[in-house]
Amino acid sequence: MASKLKLKPLGGRVIVEPIEQEEMTAGGIILPETAKEKPQEGKILAAGPGDRDDKGERVPMDLKVGDKVLFAKYSGTEIKMDGKKLLIMRESDILAVVEG
Repeated sequence: MASKLKLKPLGGRVIVEPIEQEEMTAGGIILPETAKEKPQEGKILAAGPGDRDDKGERVPMDLKVGDKVLFAKYSGTEIKMDGKKLLIMRESDILAVVEG
């Protein structure tokens, strides 16, 4: 993202930019992202400092800015910023980090 993100997630939340991936069926029909049930892919644009444990100590996040991640289709809260769709979600809503 060229411009600096003007949102700072709190606690154990992250801001994800979904990576739109259309797929074509064997018959040539294009399936938009909204028609698929598989996990969605995205990129972490911002990460909060982490949640606090029961002693008030900060628990660092496992995710960092730039990570490519998989998340469930209906995870997070959708917002629009600078014409882009972004999602704010808890770190626990992230299913996996895509390595490589």
